[in-house]
Amino acid sequence: MTDRTNKYYSDIVQSAELILDFTKDISSFSQYQNDLKTKSAVERQLSIIGEAVSQLRRKDSDALQKAQQIVSFRNRLIHAYSTIDDSIVWAIIKNHLPLLHSEVKEKSGK
Repeated sequence: MTDRTNKYYSDIVQSAELILDFTKDISSFSQYQNDLKTKSAVERQLSIIGEAVSQLRRKDSDALQKAQQIVSFRNRLIHAYSTIDDSIVWAIIKNHLPLLHSEVKEKSGK
């Protein structure tokens, strides 16, 4: 694995861990939806994850299982932010982020 590839994997792990930390005390969607600071921080870290995945795909098209979905969501966050549905972000945090975190840690050996 190249230094650059390691950096992308590290960025994904770090951003996922930050999101999990930001939301650890938020127990409901309603609470998340009303916490503008946390929403902003989570969306920023999701965009970092999306960019890192995009860069990884250039090096290895099979890098991650849901790479295309991650990159597509990142593009929406960045370019069509006004269409982002908080419930989708919440579902990503609760259902998909822990799996991505585990997958990346396994692939990167971290």
